[in-house]
Order: sequence, then structure tokens, then C-alpha cells
Amino acid sequence: MLICLTASHRNASFDLLEKLSIGAPSAVGTLVDGSDFVNGAVVLATCNRFEAYLDVDEPLTAGSAVAVEATIATMSDASDVTADDLRDSVRVITGDEVVEHLFAVSSGLESVVIGEDEISGQVRRALERAREGGTTSSDLERLFQKASHTSRGVKNRTNVGGAGRSLVRLALELASSRVTDWAHTRVLIVGTGQYAATTVTALRDRGADRLAVYSSSGRASWFGLKHDATPYDDLATAIEWCDVLITCTSTTQPVVTPDVVTPGARRLVIDLGLPRNVDPLVTEVEGVELLDLETISLHAPLAELTAADDARALVSTAAAEFQAVAAEQSLTPAVVALRKHVFDLLDSEIERARSRGDSSDRTEAALRHLAGVLLHTPSVRARELAREGRGEEFRDGLEALFGLTDTRAAAAPAPHLRAVGDAS
Repeated sequence: MLICLTASHRNASFDLLEKLSIGAPSAVGTLVDGSDFVNGAVVLATCNRFEAYLDVDEPLTAGSAVAVEATIATMSDASDVTADDLRDSVRVITGDEVVEHLFAVSSGLESVVIGEDEISGQVRRALERAREGGTTSSDLERLFQKASHTSRGVKNRTNVGGAGRSLVRLALELASSRVTDWAHTRVLIVGTGQYAATTVTALRDRGADRLAVYSSSGRASWFGLKHDATPYDDLATAIEWCDVLITCTSTTQPVVTPDVVTPGARRLVIDLGLPRNVDPLVTEVEGVELLDLETISLHAPLAELTAADDARALVSTAAAEFQAVAAEQSLTPAVVALRKHVFDLLDSEIERARSRGDSSDRTEAALRHLAGVLLHTPSVRARELAREGRGEEFRDGLEALFGLTDTRAAAAPAPHLRAVGDAS
């Protein structure tokens, strides 16, 4: 059974999301190893979203409730968020609704900026981290891979998710009310990751060409050479040079603090980091104006209604097909059991005929063909009943007619999970 615990800009504070983004991803292994119900988990933590996707084995009715409480307790301990606060902030989604929710998230339909570019990559990297940590499962693998496929389809077939829809570009749009001419504006970027590269592209599109970069990791020279930006080794000096400062690093502590900002000059600081890259106290420095994620989200534009509706329809269709395929696959063991039963009986009768000297190759071939023809309709009906949500009727029928009870597959470990007892 799939379960999702979700908290986002719509129902949780940025302070809570910030704390979860720091501690939650590292606690996934503890969650899976410490639970008798959770077979796999993938955590997605971004600047405006925290989500824990769980693959739960539910032998008892209370299994999902136990898994939810275990997740809340584990993430609370790891993130310095009280369990009550977390419980009040998360929404729990179960079953088939999880599929459509993740597909919508991955397609950017649940983001601050509808159709943002970054989220699909963040979803993909969440799965990669789960693989590396050995916490994914076969069901979660299929779910997340299909989510990535769906997001590409939405981007290619609708106007939602067009090139450049992102928080970076929204921030620059808001900043343009303060910046009259980007071509003559000195912009410092703090950070050298993919988000920093996206920021450079968005700045170039606005005509900015006086760019500099600072990185505490020592990668400023490499990044500056690649993106034609002046590298700085000293942050205070770099900030004194710039008119606009944009931060986008993954550090867990603020990089820009009041002591490195020279007072007096008019300076716009844009903080795109979560956790925060900029200490809010910098606003007390003379001349500094701060634009952070919380402020940016308040100015997010409404969705383009037609495009968003088209994208939602694609997501719903993809989710329905995913669920139908999953239902069909759940009946595969039943169909295999029926085929085995029929062909075992056939083999037994053929062997008996051979012992009496009554069999020929042509007769055997004809009988095997007949068995295949007779099995065709039950196989087709199994797929039809599965898609109608009536798979249990098919299993009950096999048990009633043929006494077959081995019609369910045993849970198989995901390809990236080590079996119990393997060397760690």
C-alpha cells in the first residue's frame, strides 16, 4: 500500500519546511530499518515542500496508521520539529490518490510557480538518494519512474512547464521593479550548483552581463570560468562590489550575515536557499532590502487556467493507466496459477496416454493448442476485471472452481535493496 505524508507552502510554514529540509532526508534509513510495516520510503524535501512516500506492508488494518505515526516520530526527531506541529502540518494521502498526487507534483502543478522547471529533477534525485540509501522498493521505483515520464509528457504537450518557469525567474521579475537596467547592474551569485547555473541563464536572458560568483567550497574559479563570471575568494569584498546579491546554496547555516555586508549602499539581496542562506537580520543593515522565498511565494502568479486544466487531465489519465497496469499485474500470479493448473493436468493425461501407447505428436500438439485457446478468454477477462477493480472476484472464482489458493505473489525485494542477512 502506498502512503504519502505531504506538507507544502499551502499548509505549512516556511520555518517548518526549512527544518524538515535539513533533517528529514537523512532519517529515511532509520524509518525503514526501524519499522515492521514500512518496506520502502522516498523523501522529497525542497524549498517549498516536504513529502514522505511510503510503501507499507499492511497485514493488519492499523498498519498504515502505525506507519504514519512512525514517520512523524522519526522526522520529528531528525528535524527539531515537535511531533504535534508536524502532525498538524502534514496531510496524509493513501492508495491510488498517492499516484495522481506525485504525478501532479512532478509536473509542477503543485508548486509555488505552476509548471516550474526544477521540481521534476528534484523528484528524480529523491529517488536516486533512496536508491543509494537502500530505502526504495519495487513499487516506489515504478511510481517515481512513471512520475518522471508523466512530467515530460505534460511539459511537451501543454503550455504548463514552458521553458524558464521557475522561482528564479519569478524572483527576477519581482526584482525588476527595483532594478531599472540589468545590463548595468553588478550581480553576485553565491553558490556554484545547478541552481546557480539556472540563475545565470535567467540573468543572461534579462541582459545581465556583469556577473560575479562566490563559493565557500572553493569552486568559484571553476564556475566563473564556465559561466563568464568573476570569481571572488572573499565574501565581504564581493558583496561590497555588487548591487544585487543572489544566494542559492545548499548550506544548512546562513552564509550572508550582517557582519559581511557594508552599510550605506543600496543593495537588493535575493535569498533562494532553503534552508535560508541569508540571516534575516541583514535587513537591519542600512541600504539592504531582502527578497526571500516566503515573500516570493506571496507574489506567485495564478495558473494559466486552460494550460493547467489540460495538464491536470494528462496527469489524471496517466495516473489511471498506472493504476490499471498495477491492477493487471496484481492478477498475474492468478493467471499463472490457472495456466499451471491446466497444463499440469494436460501433461498428466498425455503421460497416461503415452503409457498406454495411445499418444502421437500431432495429438499432443492439438491438445496443447486447445488448452491455450481455452485459457485465452480467462486471461483477457482477468485484465478486464483488474481494470474494473474486480480482481478479487477473479481470484475467488479460481478458488471456487479449481481450488487454487496460490493466486497472490510473494513480495519481492526491490533491485536496490539488500536482502536481510547480506553483508553491509
